[in-house]
Amino acid sequence: MNETIIVKPEKCVGCNACIRSCPAPEANVSVKLDGGKYIVNVNNEKCISCGECVRTCNHGARDYIDDTEACMQRIESDKVIILASTAMKAALPTQWKGILDWFKKKGCFIFDTALGADISTWAHLRAIEAKRIGNVVSQQCSAVVKYVETYQPKLLTNLSPIHSPELCTAVYLRKYQRRTNPIAVISPCIAKKHEFADTGLVDYNVTIRKLMAYFEKNDIKIPTSPANEYTYPFDEQQGQIGAIYPRPGGFRDALHVHDPELNIVNAEGVNSVFPQLDLYAKMSENKHPKVFDVLSCEFGCNAGPGTGTKQNVFDILETMKGVEEEARNRRKGSGLFNRGDDKLFKQFDDELQLQDFIRSYKPSRPIMMPTDAQLDPIFEKMGKHTKEERSFDCHACGFKTCREMAVAIYRGVNQPENCIVLTRAHHHATGGVTDDERINALTEKCRTLSEEIQQSLSAVTESMGGIDKSSEKIGTRSQELNSLIQNVIEFCNANKPMDEGSVEQLVNILETTQKAFGSLDKNVASTKENSAVITESVAKIDEIVKSLNEAFSE
Repeated sequence: MNETIIVKPEKCVGCNACIRSCPAPEANVSVKLDGGKYIVNVNNEKCISCGECVRTCNHGARDYIDDTEACMQRIESDKVIILASTAMKAALPTQWKGILDWFKKKGCFIFDTALGADISTWAHLRAIEAKRIGNVVSQQCSAVVKYVETYQPKLLTNLSPIHSPELCTAVYLRKYQRRTNPIAVISPCIAKKHEFADTGLVDYNVTIRKLMAYFEKNDIKIPTSPANEYTYPFDEQQGQIGAIYPRPGGFRDALHVHDPELNIVNAEGVNSVFPQLDLYAKMSENKHPKVFDVLSCEFGCNAGPGTGTKQNVFDILETMKGVEEEARNRRKGSGLFNRGDDKLFKQFDDELQLQDFIRSYKPSRPIMMPTDAQLDPIFEKMGKHTKEERSFDCHACGFKTCREMAVAIYRGVNQPENCIVLTRAHHHATGGVTDDERINALTEKCRTLSEEIQQSLSAVTESMGGIDKSSEKIGTRSQELNSLIQNVIEFCNANKPMDEGSVEQLVNILETTQKAFGSLDKNVASTKENSAVITESVAKIDEIVKSLNEAFSE
């Protein structure tokens, strides 16, 4: 259920690009497969699903799971509510309307998440005015929420308790429109899956990228419309300034429309946002801005990893400029009694309860940092014995510093073998011979020695057969000799004294006995020869087995 980012082991080359791009310290786990290949797996309990690894992997080894297939099956049996993110307009400027029309023809209800963004803006301003919240970190980015819950639980008191635009829309539909249909969000974000699962307010996270792949796989043609059209006949009113939330600083600018004096700082991109959140956690509260507006994606949600967009940053900014102009034009003239009051906010004041749009968070167990003493044996395993070696910081392992790598090894998510210093030391110690080369050489040596053992065993088997035959012949000759000697004795006893004829007969008997003794001697010699071969072969086998043991010891 928690799985979002997935790994394809057959495509992973262990280049560590995923580790380098990932802001979550324990999300990537280096593992060694049975064949000796190292790959980088994902610990989804520690992954924040920002999607940076999917974006940066050049080998197609990283992908993600969303709810597109499940949602499409549900549409066949139920009328599903579709919440359309404004990011659709930036990612698919000529197709977003055709996609919503396709869902509408399937019997779905279509709503604008920009309306939920307007509710979120209203809820923040009213909570600030009522002093119900202090200095806050924005939470419309689900990857940021997951990061704070997992790695900076201290900031949970700062994380805004106001729901995101998607969930504000869902609450509005559930509580105020009394709609009970299943809800799906067409989003640019992989991490929204966590938010929807944690709150239970949305059933399906359908990313733009996977949705377009579904259309292509099923040969569904989506008609196009002009790229500069930004309105749509939603089943509820279309949002206004909330439409700019997906761009960098969008939340800040939406708040400033209503309160230009608010102290707001914004940051975007994994290389900026998460280090700044770590810094924010160390600062005293009186140094925090009133609102810290943060997005994990560098160019905002409009270029999120779930969009699969082919639009470049300038195309996206141009689209968002048109979206903002259209929203501002619709808002013009909506003042009440010429006081500049917002007509939409007046509606919210009359109809909505702030408490309905509040959420809670679930902190993870704090991560304890190992001490220097605990890291010392780790550094030794990495082949880093001096202070200089422990601050080499080459980044080849994917971590910014050798210490971060050591911490990862200590926590069991990486291995010393991925350290280039250790690899080089090992390479030097083995004369430049790689592990694969050593294994191949050992295999060849074992094969040769095994053949020699087989030859020696064949000699033993053959000699044993010779011994058996020689022993059988020796027994036969012994019986013959015993019979001949008995004949000599009987003959001599019967012929006392002997005449010339008797002596001649005795000589014949003794000559036959002599021949029998010759055959017996030959069989005994053959047995000795075979015994010598066996002794020699057994000694050779013993030597070969010792050689095998020495090879394995190396």
